[in-house]
Amino acid sequence: MLNLRLINILRDEMVPALGCTEPIAIAYAASIVSKTLGHMPERLQAECSANIVKNVKSVIVPNSGGMKGIDAAAIVGAYAGNSDKRLEVLSDVTAEQVDVCKDLLDKSICEVTLLDSPTVLHIILTGHYQSDVVSVEIKDSHTNVVNIIKNGQVIFSQNTAAIGDEVDEEQDDKFSIEDIIHFSRYGDYSPLIDILDLEIRCNSSIAQEGLENDYGISVGQTILMTNDNNVRNRARALAASGSDARMSGCDMPVVINSGSGNQGLTVSLPVIEYAKELNASQEQLHRALILSNLVAIYEKSYIGKLSAYCGVVCAASGSAAGITMLKEGTDEQIQYAVINTLGTLSGMICDGAKPSCASKIATCIDTAISCHEMAMRNRVLNDGEGIIKSNLDSTVKMVGRLASQGMRKTDSEILSIMLDNSGV
Repeated sequence: MLNLRLINILRDEMVPALGCTEPIAIAYAASIVSKTLGHMPERLQAECSANIVKNVKSVIVPNSGGMKGIDAAAIVGAYAGNSDKRLEVLSDVTAEQVDVCKDLLDKSICEVTLLDSPTVLHIILTGHYQSDVVSVEIKDSHTNVVNIIKNGQVIFSQNTAAIGDEVDEEQDDKFSIEDIIHFSRYGDYSPLIDILDLEIRCNSSIAQEGLENDYGISVGQTILMTNDNNVRNRARALAASGSDARMSGCDMPVVINSGSGNQGLTVSLPVIEYAKELNASQEQLHRALILSNLVAIYEKSYIGKLSAYCGVVCAASGSAAGITMLKEGTDEQIQYAVINTLGTLSGMICDGAKPSCASKIATCIDTAISCHEMAMRNRVLNDGEGIIKSNLDSTVKMVGRLASQGMRKTDSEILSIMLDNSGV
């Protein structure tokens, strides 16, 4: 039963997404509004929680001709989105549709307001067409529609959050890090082969795109141009270049982790690059990717999808675990690599999705590789040193407490700084 549960978690979490997932969630909600109305809305209202605002403000909406912002995401989703494609809702937008959307944006048909909500991932998208009004509400995860209301009548309602979104460090039914490692080493993972291969293919492709063309601040290109072409630097560069492209509007999909494309790139590309360097078999690569993805998901289950804690830290610790497995590390050394990474990087803040996320990815991966190297020498941060506890499971719980509770005020201050004198 546990193996089946872990398989289902991975299949739920490892899905393809086009562009940054927060503007895509807005576009997805807007596309459902239009579908339910049966028309493109004449007016739109987008109410978004603070963390949604934070992660939409500075990234380009994919297939939008370079547009940014909540209003742009809502308009493109409402006019040209395909709700059936969920996180790839904007994959079929045409150049002609982009021109219309730019005109609608200029006409200010979408009003944006900050949603005062205790739920960090919360969107209410409302569309008006003649006398009809449709409202779509998304909570907890990017495609988790909890309500659709038309003309005051509830036509759909459900309140089941996605896996890992209800943060509770006292949950009794959680699996442990030992369960994750055991499944990664020995479990029958045949139901996951298709999504693992898709992760390898999609994430490698967008990384190559980022290396070959100029996106954002070109972090990946810069790493390879100014450093030796060794596996460590290639691992950093590939993950960073994927983020370079993704944050700047590239229309190529990424297989995500914990609701994030940047985290999906970080858990996968360093492991893929080390597998190439080591001439690992396809099964060894698959199992290392399972471990990397599950470690990150496990950590995020105590944090939630969005917070002031940079999720790439969790993803990088997953990569440290995956690389350690590829290097034939023991179960204990895998745990040491993760503990070292969490103990070193847990001060990194999330100040929204933006081109500089690529720099954070490169930094986290570089540190994670150092933490892996220490672990292979049986060096590990000790119980009582900062937030580190006696074992990895306990340490993960403390990281979750730090991120979900301790950094609430930090999250508020980050948003205040980001919106200072600029409005929503």
